[in-house]
Amino acid sequence: MAEKTFYIDEDVGKDVESQTGTEDAPYKTLSFAVLTHTETPKFVARKSLTGEIPEGGDESARLEWKPVAKAAMKKAVNYAKAQQKKAAKEHELLALRAKEDADRKKVLDEAKKIVIEEDKSLPEAVKIKLDDTDAKKIQLGDGKDKKGTRVRVFGRVHRERRQKEVMFVTLRDGYGFMQVILTGPLAKTYDALTLTRETSMQILGELREVPAGAHAPNGRELHADYFKILDVGRAAGGDDAITNRVSKDTEHATLLDLRHLALRGETASKVMIVRDAVEFAFNTVYKELRFRKVSPPALVQTQVEGGATLFKFNYYNEEAYLTQSSQLYLETCLPSMGNVYCIEKSFRAEKSLTRRHLAEYTHVEAELDFIDFGDLLDHLEEIMCRVLDIVMSDPVTKQYIMELNPEFKLPERPFKRMKYSDAIDWLVEHDIKNEDGETHKFGDDIAEAAERRMTDIIDKPIFLTHFPAEIKAFYMPKDKDDARVTESVDCLMPGVGEIVGGSMRMDNYDDLMAAFKREGIDPTAYYWYTDQRKYGSSPHGGYGLGLERFLAWLCKQHTVRDCCLYPRYFGRCKP
Repeated sequence: MAEKTFYIDEDVGKDVESQTGTEDAPYKTLSFAVLTHTETPKFVARKSLTGEIPEGGDESARLEWKPVAKAAMKKAVNYAKAQQKKAAKEHELLALRAKEDADRKKVLDEAKKIVIEEDKSLPEAVKIKLDDTDAKKIQLGDGKDKKGTRVRVFGRVHRERRQKEVMFVTLRDGYGFMQVILTGPLAKTYDALTLTRETSMQILGELREVPAGAHAPNGRELHADYFKILDVGRAAGGDDAITNRVSKDTEHATLLDLRHLALRGETASKVMIVRDAVEFAFNTVYKELRFRKVSPPALVQTQVEGGATLFKFNYYNEEAYLTQSSQLYLETCLPSMGNVYCIEKSFRAEKSLTRRHLAEYTHVEAELDFIDFGDLLDHLEEIMCRVLDIVMSDPVTKQYIMELNPEFKLPERPFKRMKYSDAIDWLVEHDIKNEDGETHKFGDDIAEAAERRMTDIIDKPIFLTHFPAEIKAFYMPKDKDDARVTESVDCLMPGVGEIVGGSMRMDNYDDLMAAFKREGIDPTAYYWYTDQRKYGSSPHGGYGLGLERFLAWLCKQHTVRDCCLYPRYFGRCKP
């Protein structure tokens, strides 16, 4: 019987199962042909369109079938063997997975038969939050002789793991964490075996001290005697599980798209909890210092920090803006309310994508009456240090800060005070160039990178003062001893740079009107502001602190975007 021959044409052949390998329906590659016909018959090949024509030959030379070379055949056979081994291994894996799936289905089918019910003969459970440690209400047992309080807790599954017949669940409720132990039938139910992270649960059981050498939140664990998944509480699993959608390896842009889920992570939630504590501390300190809180408007028709960063919109057929700062309105409250402050949103339309810029941010602003520039600096130092004292006095907040920023230390007082002119000399001395790559000179607006580098090298809070009038806002008064500069200050923090900007305010009517003229601003719309200089003016000053920048420094976050709930910056206004 003649040996069967299969044909390979590299130009017009096809490597598909429907191809027969005959002269009329050749394969494209030798590898595919050998893999398809493992009995290693005879193989011939050609290039019918691009093959070389022997010298003196004609076009028909391309149509000649020639036996494949031994080297090519050996290579194709080895390839076929490797593919066969790979297919066999995949087949084994599929079979193994099928067996595992069948075994798991059997286990789950048996688990569905296990029904648990609350034991009504046990002591009535006390409902608590996961961080509740009220000694009068909660007694911890040692698991042997001493019985612990039976409690009822609600929360979401933060972690879960299995160990033989025992299941460990870490529950989270936004106030704290609790380690829960499921044993016996509880660990074998269908709900336990299919438990997914973020599932909402109700768990009842006895609170016990953790064994010596073991660790758990608040040094205790809940030994469950009953649990129930809430009717609406089961979280998605499989490909849609939260661990597949957000993780430490997920790109930052994706994490911002999924901010609603990322906020459930430990780092994001800790930063938000610290933010709450910091904002509360600011309110507390201002009340201690007898500042009164006001709520200025967000919709305005005047500018504070220059027209280039204004968000414009149509307000009932009039031109209006989102506020850049509440400063001007705060100043109008001084005569009737004394020192005032606000914690409100400000908006800057900068097309900036740096790690410390937001289009919408939380602005802590205050105005102080009857002060001089030295008083303003002393106040800034006092309020920031006092806020930090209050924040760090709370054990939970302090723990979160130290977990986020292990190297954090309360800043030493007094803060370093450096005039702008001295900063220019420092930058020149340390060969730190300006944005144009040139040596810094008096009059330069010190750029973010240079400013941050200087602060990081000095490595302590800096009050940078007395900036040139040309690079500061129109309302800042000139220094009496040096008309080139203003009574102005930026507070710089290591790792972030500027977090506070402040100054004395022009208190003389004629000086203020001249400043409007110099800046090309029509003062007509500011009548309510300029009137303050007509009716009992006073020496006064104030500042604005960016809450997100303060948090980025305190919690050692790379970007201010991670220090607000849903960041808004150039190109992002979702979710």
